[in-house]
Amino acid sequence: MPVQSVQSIRTLIGGEWVGAQSWLDVFDPTDVRAPIARIPALTVDDVRAAYDAAAQGFKVWKATSPFERAAVLVRAAGLLRERAGEIAADVTAENGKTRAEATGEVGKAADFLEYFAGIARAGYGTLLHDARPDTRAGFQREPVGIVLAITPWNDPLITPARKLAPALAAGNAAVFKPATETPLSGMHFARALHDAGLPAGVLNVITGRTSELADALLDDPRIAAVTFTGSNAVGEGLRLRVAARTVRFQGELGGKNASVVLADADLEYAATTITAAAFGQAGQRCTATSRVLVERAVYDRFADLLRERIAALRVGPGDEVGTTVGPLTGPAHRDGVLAAIDKAVAQGARIELGGTAPGDAEFAHGCFVTPTLLTGVTPEMDMWREEVFGPVLVLSPVDDLDAAVAAVNDSDFGLAAAVFTTGLRRRTASSTRWRPGRWRSTRPPRAGMCTCRSAGSATPDRRSRSRARKHCASTPG
Repeated sequence: MPVQSVQSIRTLIGGEWVGAQSWLDVFDPTDVRAPIARIPALTVDDVRAAYDAAAQGFKVWKATSPFERAAVLVRAAGLLRERAGEIAADVTAENGKTRAEATGEVGKAADFLEYFAGIARAGYGTLLHDARPDTRAGFQREPVGIVLAITPWNDPLITPARKLAPALAAGNAAVFKPATETPLSGMHFARALHDAGLPAGVLNVITGRTSELADALLDDPRIAAVTFTGSNAVGEGLRLRVAARTVRFQGELGGKNASVVLADADLEYAATTITAAAFGQAGQRCTATSRVLVERAVYDRFADLLRERIAALRVGPGDEVGTTVGPLTGPAHRDGVLAAIDKAVAQGARIELGGTAPGDAEFAHGCFVTPTLLTGVTPEMDMWREEVFGPVLVLSPVDDLDAAVAAVNDSDFGLAAAVFTTGLRRRTASSTRWRPGRWRSTRPPRAGMCTCRSAGSATPDRRSRSRARKHCASTPG
């Protein structure tokens, strides 16, 4: 492979870009033989310094006019758009997603900054009726303090934007821990805010080995709120860890999301939409479709349409024109996805398409998995219940709408679901029966689309709950 220079990327603490005595390598999952960058391996003392800076930054930022807070966020959004080419290239390089997906992520991150800039200018309280004479009651929302944001590698720019933009708009300071695999995207986000005039200490970025820094990150008494995106198991551990300190916790956790195709659906449209929903970002999305439940009367026809579309997907490096499915984020994750497929087959599932790492020489040093379609998966199998987080889709027939509802709700996750139908009556009648916190009932564009969402998820097991809600880190004061 060609020799390339490795850039050392400094991190932001207390308004200064700092390095460290040791560094961690960042790799491109297309070819993991050599690093593409390195980041500071911060120490426990550095984490304490970040919280010290955040405490000082919070005092300044809380007292800053909401109009000026909004202006900083708007300027940062503009900088993201100006730098979109450079940022998208780094998102692709460290994560593996296609350049089109990475470019879209930059735009959406800027959108979040602009949206929450508008919220910063909105009302911050209201008056309330009081039963006592000559008494006026009310409440106002105030920032909570220091927010710890822990973000994943699959959406390394948009997830920090979705967490940090509302926290900053509300007047909070933040300590931000990006995923070690994909820190460059988060650094771009921090630099845009810094260059836009965010005061020193309001945002501090922690890079390093999470196992060495976890206690210092999570146990600082100045933390007021924690926002986390990742697995259910880790999220539940974090929730329990901070609960006794009355620290607010918000988790965006896992999903085992199902799409239902009813007999009256536009099958061509459903097959195209589900293929994109399942294999976009190589399936590495918490809302990715991983189960498809098809009414038996149209199962064979739909299965043919779905196979055609999956077979047409092109696996390749994310920066190559024509690639529709890039690599997974790292070797360990690739091996885990392949192991999950092998386990499903051992338990009785059938591979209709894919199921392996591509054998071509050009993929030999990357983290690729071919788009995989499985049939014969039953509720007793791990593949039915466990999140794979890769390009793997289960196809299963159901007898009718009642059976589809039962199958969708038969999950420890409660994140997302979709129903494909052209029947308004069936769509409306089933709207209150789905447990996921986010569901979509959809018809082809020519017939219109109806999107419906509930307030949050509902699962029988609170410990494995996945939230569909987003929140602004502020509180009545």
